[in-house]
This record gives sequence, C-alpha cells and structure tokens, in this order.
Amino acid sequence: MNKSELIEAIAASADIPKAAASRALDAMVDAVADSLKKGDSVSLVGFGTFTVKERAARTGRNPQTGAPIEISAAKVPSFKAGKALKDSVN
Repeated sequence: MNKSELIEAIAASADIPKAAASRALDAMVDAVADSLKKGDSVSLVGFGTFTVKERAARTGRNPQTGAPIEISAAKVPSFKAGKALKDSVN
C-alpha cells in the first residue's frame, strides 16, 4: 500500500473527503517527525511506538575496493509494533 492508497482507505473508513484525509495523514506524519526531532517518543496504544535510537560510529568496507571506511555515529528512527498490531497480522 502506498500513500495514495492509504489516503483512499482513510477517506473511505472515516467517511471524509480524500483532501481532508490527505491533510490528516500529512499532519500525523509531521507531528511524529517533529516529536522524534525533539528526542521524544510517540506511543500509539495498540499500534506501536516510534523512537529515536543512537547508532554508534563504526568501521565499514567500501564494497568496490574493499578499503576500510569510517561510518559516523547517527540518530535513526525506530518503530516497535504493539501487541494488537502483532496479533492482527498473525
């Protein structure tokens, strides 16, 4: 499912126009991104939790030459599915 299909599903489920569903989805994504930028986590009970994890610096290899390269530390977004989401998939 891509973004436009998700918007169609939201519009049909909530009985709202596609434009309103699109704005709602964009607002939700922006709110999650802003919260993660601040270092906060976002918990949606039954769905899951979005968090930011620290990835340490490490040494990697250039796949073309095999030469070692330094990969810098980074913050990466992470998602952990909630129990209800896991149960609905199985």
